Amino acid sequence: MTPPSSTTRRLDVDYLARVEGEGSMYVKLAGDTIEELRFEIFEPPRFFEAFLRDRRFGEAPDITARICGICPVAYQMSSVHAMEDAAGVAVDGPLRDLRTLLYCGEWIESHGLHVYLLHAPDFLGYESAIHMAQDHKDVVERGLQLKKAGNDVVNLVGGREIHPVNVKVGGFYRLPSRAELDGLLPALRWAREAAAATIDWVAGFDFPDLEPDYLFVSTDHPDEYPFLGDRIRGSNGLDIAVAEWNDHFEELQVPHSTSLHARLRSGEQYHVGPLARYSLNSEKLAPAARAAAAEAGLGPECRNPFRSIVVRSVEILHAIETALGIIDRWDPPPAPAVDVAPRDAEGHGVSEAPRGLLYHRYRVDGEGLIADAQIVPPTSQNQAVIEDDLRRFVLANLELPDDQLTWTLEQAIRNYDPCISCSCHFLNLEIDRG
Repeated sequence: MTPPSSTTRRLDVDYLARVEGEGSMYVKLAGDTIEELRFEIFEPPRFFEAFLRDRRFGEAPDITARICGICPVAYQMSSVHAMEDAAGVAVDGPLRDLRTLLYCGEWIESHGLHVYLLHAPDFLGYESAIHMAQDHKDVVERGLQLKKAGNDVVNLVGGREIHPVNVKVGGFYRLPSRAELDGLLPALRWAREAAAATIDWVAGFDFPDLEPDYLFVSTDHPDEYPFLGDRIRGSNGLDIAVAEWNDHFEELQVPHSTSLHARLRSGEQYHVGPLARYSLNSEKLAPAARAAAAEAGLGPECRNPFRSIVVRSVEILHAIETALGIIDRWDPPPAPAVDVAPRDAEGHGVSEAPRGLLYHRYRVDGEGLIADAQIVPPTSQNQAVIEDDLRRFVLANLELPDDQLTWTLEQAIRNYDPCISCSCHFLNLEIDRG
């Protein structure tokens, strides 16, 4: 089927399912040339950086957790790292392990949700996971149970599944008991097998042949696949301390978006998220996850955005293996937190949300009040790269009819899992063929 012969093609999408937020895209074509493409974000600003000003530094974890209902741990961890950096305090040992365990729960539940309910329907041709469940009930139930295993970890360590309340600057309010941690083991052991089956399942999907030359950026740790990295590294040789973020990166407002874009100060766009983490750190995966990645056909790096569903599935298995290891070696510290006293200083924190690198910066005064806050979420960092991918997909699929072209572009956006408050719905897609 060929596109209509009309010089103008208009595609109106009232609602993009399986992401959250508000946005639209406009494409103007002159023959085979894209004259204009805008990925527009018009979700109202939420003012979290402003809310944080003049609040006590210890309130940051609870306030920032409300930014996202699916990845609140990432916001909490970046905020506590920044506050501890400002105070000159390092949290290591069992408390850091417990933070990593909490992070594992978030990756399991968030990636599980995206793989099974938000992304897989694209590859199998279903409008939604509800439609997919009519033919693949066992698969969807496996995804829901896998997500629950992650939710159980977050609930125990974080105090509740959504917007955890047990995290504080310096550690936690309460430590889980040995019996409570052991209670997670049956579900996690089941989830390990389910994650391996998930990798086998998604590796069999059909993927477009596309490998852009992304500039990847992720956090970095010398010995660990990064949940809680202590530096920032890029595929272009970038290797900086977290405190150097604003020396190398910048945010900018674009006329068509209420969401800031981010880029290197050199003007280069960059990609954060599972592909970046994997391509820069695949050798640090847990052995079982690394073997499963190889069996699924992934090399030491992956540049195909559609295959991000495979990388996410590998990261689920890595998170489960990491969680099981932490529980096995758990030796509780003498106290649930270390003392953190405020001082007049600036602090920087970074961690890896399921969707990618998340940077926080705070200025705290001597009374412990937040004077300034900067939060750079992963989805805003990827906005420019998403636009570039959309340009590639439009040019590669000019011959498609409008409905199929719309589906392809929607799937291209969902490759990035741009969900909740820092993402967008895809509304009013208009293609003007001149």
